[in-house]
Amino acid sequence: MPAPRFLRILLLLVALACAASEVGCSDRRFPHLDRLRELHRREARPAAEQEAAARGLLTRLLPSHSASFDFRVISTDQCGGKACFIVDNYPLFDGEGTPEILILGISGVEISAGLHWYLKHYCASHISWDKTGGTQLSSVPRPGSLPRVPSGGILIQRPIGWSYYQNAVTSSYSFAWWDWERWQKEIDWMALQGINLPLAFTGQEAIWQKVFQRYNISKSDLDDFFGGPAFLAWSRMANMHGWGGPLPQSWLDDQLVLQKRILSRMYAFGMFPVLPAFSGNIPAALRSKFPSAKVTHLGNWFTVDSNPRWCCTYLLDASDPLFVEIGKLFIEEQIREYGGTSHVYNCDTFDENTPPLTDPNYISSLGAATFRGMQSGDYDAIWLMQGWLFSYDPFWEPPQMKALLHSVPVGRMIVLDLYAEVKPIWINSDQFYDFEMYGVLDMVASGPIDARLSANSTMVGVGMSMEGIEQNPIVYDLMSEMAFHHRQVDLQVWVKTYPTRRYGKSIVGLQDAWQILYHTLYNCTDGKNDKNRDVIVAFPDVEPFVIQTPGLYISTSQTYLTKSSMNYIALDPSNNEYEQPHLWYDTNAVIRALELFLRYGDEVSDSSTFRYDLVDLTRQTLAKYANQVFVRIIESYKSNNANHVSTLCQHFMDLVNDLDTLLTSHEGFLLGPWLESAKGLARDKEQQIQYEWNARTQITMWFDNTNTKASLLRDYANKYWSGLLRDYYGPRAAIYFKYLILSMERKEPFALEEWRKEWISLTNNWQSDRKIFPTTATGDALNISRTLYTKYLRNADLIQLEGSIVHMEHCHLHDSCQLRLRNSRLPMIQMAQQTPFLFPVKCYYAFYCRLLRTWYSYKFVRHCILQFL
Repeated sequence: MPAPRFLRILLLLVALACAASEVGCSDRRFPHLDRLRELHRREARPAAEQEAAARGLLTRLLPSHSASFDFRVISTDQCGGKACFIVDNYPLFDGEGTPEILILGISGVEISAGLHWYLKHYCASHISWDKTGGTQLSSVPRPGSLPRVPSGGILIQRPIGWSYYQNAVTSSYSFAWWDWERWQKEIDWMALQGINLPLAFTGQEAIWQKVFQRYNISKSDLDDFFGGPAFLAWSRMANMHGWGGPLPQSWLDDQLVLQKRILSRMYAFGMFPVLPAFSGNIPAALRSKFPSAKVTHLGNWFTVDSNPRWCCTYLLDASDPLFVEIGKLFIEEQIREYGGTSHVYNCDTFDENTPPLTDPNYISSLGAATFRGMQSGDYDAIWLMQGWLFSYDPFWEPPQMKALLHSVPVGRMIVLDLYAEVKPIWINSDQFYDFEMYGVLDMVASGPIDARLSANSTMVGVGMSMEGIEQNPIVYDLMSEMAFHHRQVDLQVWVKTYPTRRYGKSIVGLQDAWQILYHTLYNCTDGKNDKNRDVIVAFPDVEPFVIQTPGLYISTSQTYLTKSSMNYIALDPSNNEYEQPHLWYDTNAVIRALELFLRYGDEVSDSSTFRYDLVDLTRQTLAKYANQVFVRIIESYKSNNANHVSTLCQHFMDLVNDLDTLLTSHEGFLLGPWLESAKGLARDKEQQIQYEWNARTQITMWFDNTNTKASLLRDYANKYWSGLLRDYYGPRAAIYFKYLILSMERKEPFALEEWRKEWISLTNNWQSDRKIFPTTATGDALNISRTLYTKYLRNADLIQLEGSIVHMEHCHLHDSCQLRLRNSRLPMIQMAQQTPFLFPVKCYYAFYCRLLRTWYSYKFVRHCILQFL
């Protein structure tokens, strides 16, 4: 769903483009890219090795069918000069135990993508990460009975050659604690999705250690430079230094060994891993050894009181001769250590580091020098750069963009358009000269096509660049498929077949539910960046009167609206102290989808993919409900209604604990695996303590804090994980509520400083705690979801009645029931018996309760009575 943790975990649709504005991306116009493709063909692993990699994947994925497929690498000439795969019937099929399907491709990646295509479109299977439910392969017929493809086979050509994957921070948000077993699964997943241009950033600190040793930079000097294991992405980007460290030498050595295994497997599949390049980020000790070098002391990046222990890193100016020298050494050291390169390097010198001058000539000189650092180490280097900075930083006007993008030879730069499905920069920048998600399926289905077919298109690939993975499987399923589509996908049809593939059964009710989700959760068209600021996981650190409650915003939907939604509070846009939770859909429509999941769930309750989606959807609806409960708490506080505040605060706390119970029912929502995998990489107890502290700190509050001043980077990587809610988010909310109630009892202002003091103490203690959390799921997800639906969502309104708070869970006929009553000839009681979890009491009693709701007009009540009669 759009955002279990959700934000800082952006789902992004990526477009790749050459840095040219007046020419198309054809072989004739970009000789450097022609040469790169030729190098990739010439330096690729032997066909037998790539075929073996694909067979190994098949054995791990579907061992029962390891003999049912035959794989062969073919030349691009057999694909019409393009990247492709061909799925055909095996010509010599002779019954069970012999190959039935022949898959041909120009590489191991194309063969693997062809296998996925066949399983998906001919066997109605589904493949996603283990945490999001894993694979659904029960629909694949037994060996000897696989579906035949049309005579002559099917040829699938890529419209554009490259499929990119990852973001610079994914390595810390998601990959920080991975061992080889987990990496092997991820590389298999990449190959099945057709990804051939992945980032490969693991282990680079060991390379930097070797480079800086040439300048007499010691291990102790680097201890202050490298971040801790959970914060390496941000120390690499010069946002911070030292935080979470120091890195043990064993970490540097182990990660380098891991990187070599990662690269070896990627190359075996025929992938082109993207290695890092020098961006100018240097340790402080280097500055002291080269006092005349042009070095910028960067400003504070969200540390508390600009603490120099962690903030204000040093950036070597690209115009300084030392920049090219270090850049050359870093590229050469990687090639020497890894035994090769794919000649594509990522460098984001200016991401969150704005150049000091706006002069286009200066910008151009910086870009040219950055590229010289790469090319001096690898003459055939191609610079791959994130285009995110063009979206958020007002510094980058068209003249500055053009200066940077044209500072290297045409075809030597590839730009990742990281926000292209919401705010595509390629439209406004003379063709790279970029796409986002949590649900904008329409743009995922059309954006790559529109970008490729636009005038003077310089697009050379598509891809996915989310900050964190293992969520929103529908988005990744569609996006990876778009790498092979030449025309826009019919999403009505695609979404209709999605639950059948994902759950292994065709159930009309679940198809209807996914149509609702497609038009709500996965139809965010407000252009906003979806940072998950739900109150539970991002509790506001403000005095209550700052949270404005002038009235309720009414969200409507002509297609799915069943009643007015009380969705969120309309806040004063000038007030930036409280960041309002993002809501882009009608919550009642999503509750209707949940009802369908609950009604038809028994048919697929044994499916891990279904259980994941059910837990996620229930979590999503309850999280938005919790936002509304919190607003009512603040309203009651402002109205000086102590009874209401007390009752609603307890209701909120019950909800948090119930949510935690829900999350325990699926492995994808557990805190335990994150912490245990961190400790699993440690060599001794001291490292265990350090790594666990890193893991706990990343998902709560970064940087040192004073007794009463919290870091701005709190809840930066928040998660809806069982254990985190009950042991951290819940107690945090309880502290705030305690001071709300005390404020009313004592008739004193809210004690903001005291609240902060207790909250910060809670955070520091939780980060240092060693409590062990479960790593396996417990409980029945379907039964738990039904219970919580009945308790909280049957009627999500909290109403005032005769001076007390009444939760209408037992005396409200949900509007979806009204619709069924109007459209059915069944007697009411018979309907209640057929759907007991939707009708806990007799429907006529629910109508009677509606009469008690004083804000409903006489006309509405009369309408209800007439409907009943």
